[in-house]
Amino acid sequence: MLDLNRIRNNPQEVVDALARKGHTVDFSEVLKWDDERKALITEIEQLKAKRNKVSAEIPKLKKEGKPVEHIFKEMREIGEQIAKGDERINKLIQDVNAFLCALPNTPDPDLLPGEKENNQVVKTWREKPAFDFKPKSHYDLCVDLGLIDYERGVKLSGNGFWCYRGVGARLEWALLNFFIDEHLADGYEFILPPYQLGYNCGFGAGQFPKFSDEVYWLDCDEDRTRNRFMLPTAETALVNLYAGEIIPEDKLPIKLFAYSPCFRKEAGSARSEERGMIRGHQFNKIEMVQIAKPGDSMKAFEELVEKACRLCDKLGLHFRLSKLAAGDCSASMARTYDVELWIPSMEIYKECSSVSNANDYQARRNNTRYRDAETGKPQYVHTLNGSGLATSRLIPAIVEQYQNADGSVTVPEVLRKYMGGLEVIK
Repeated sequence: MLDLNRIRNNPQEVVDALARKGHTVDFSEVLKWDDERKALITEIEQLKAKRNKVSAEIPKLKKEGKPVEHIFKEMREIGEQIAKGDERINKLIQDVNAFLCALPNTPDPDLLPGEKENNQVVKTWREKPAFDFKPKSHYDLCVDLGLIDYERGVKLSGNGFWCYRGVGARLEWALLNFFIDEHLADGYEFILPPYQLGYNCGFGAGQFPKFSDEVYWLDCDEDRTRNRFMLPTAETALVNLYAGEIIPEDKLPIKLFAYSPCFRKEAGSARSEERGMIRGHQFNKIEMVQIAKPGDSMKAFEELVEKACRLCDKLGLHFRLSKLAAGDCSASMARTYDVELWIPSMEIYKECSSVSNANDYQARRNNTRYRDAETGKPQYVHTLNGSGLATSRLIPAIVEQYQNADGSVTVPEVLRKYMGGLEVIK
C-alpha cells in the first residue's frame, strides 16, 4: 500500500511513477476525502471538549438549584453530532483505504516504462546446448523415461496436473533437497508454513483483492474475508510471518526460506509446445524471503538475485537474467529480476525464479515494522522475495539440455548424491 503522505506531498511524482506501470490514477477525490476526515476530526474533538466541560459544570449548577434540563438537551444534540461525525469519519477512512489498497506499487526510478518489450537481459550463462541428433521435447522425454505420468495425473485431478513416478519423483525430490541444503548453508532459516491461509495473508502480500480469483478457495462463505485459500506461493505466508509486529532492529535482516507446493488457477495454453509441466495448477517451489531495513534492501535484493542464479549455475544449465520493465513487474513489486531457463524444444526462455523487492508496500498492508535503535520510533520494513527455485520449469530444462542421442538423460553432478549416485536416467 502506498503512503498517503507521499501522495499528498508530491502527487504528480506518484502519478508519473504509476504511469510507467501502465496505471492511470487521479488523486483529487481521495485527497478531498482525507481533507474532510481531518476537518471532521478537529470538529468532533471540539465538540467532545465542549461536552466534557459542560458535563463537569452540571453538578455545580444542580447544587446551586439552577435548571439543567436545557443543558441535557444540548448535550444530547452534541452527542448526536459526535455520533454522526464519527460514522462519517469511519466511512471516509474506509474509502481512503480502499482507494489506496487498489493501487499497485510504484516502480523504482531506474526501471524502463512499458511491458515485456522493454525487459533487459543483464547476463547470460553458458552457450545454448547444440545437438548432433534430433532432440526430444521434455514432454516426450519424461513420458519415454517414465518420469512423469501425465495421463493419470489428469485422471486424478483434471488438466494441469501430473504425477511424478519412480526416478522422476526422485529427481524432483533431489532438486528440492539440493536447494534446501544450499539455503541452509547460506544461513537462512527453514520454514514449513501452513498450506491453507487466511484472507489477511493474501491482502498483506498485496495479492488481494485484485487477484483473489486466481487462488483456490476452501470455504463456501460468500464473504471471502472469512475463508481460507490454498497458498499460491510460500511468499504469501512468509511476508506475513511478522504481520502486526514491531521487530527489534538488531534482529534484521531476517532471512527465511520455505518449501511448499503451490496452487494456482493457471490460465494454461492450448499450444502443443506448452504441453507438460510448463503450466500447471500445482507445483513445488522453494521460496526465499528477506525482511530488511529500508537502507539495506538493495543489498538484500542483490543477494537474492545472486543466490537464484548460483543455483541454476551449479546445475550446469544455460540461462539468463532479465531486468523487468516497470509494467512487467507484478502489482506489489517495485523491481523484479527474472531468472530464465532455456527450453530447447520451445526455443524460448522460461522463468524459474522472480526476485523482487516490494520496498514498504507489503509492510504497510500487513503492518510489519521495526523499532529504530536511535529514535526508538517504529518504521516500516522492506520485504523481498525470490524463488529458490521452482521445479516445474527446471525439470523440463534439465531433461532437454542434458539429453543424449540414445534418449537417456545425464543427471547433473550436484544432484547425484541425492539420487543414490545415479548418473544417467535410461
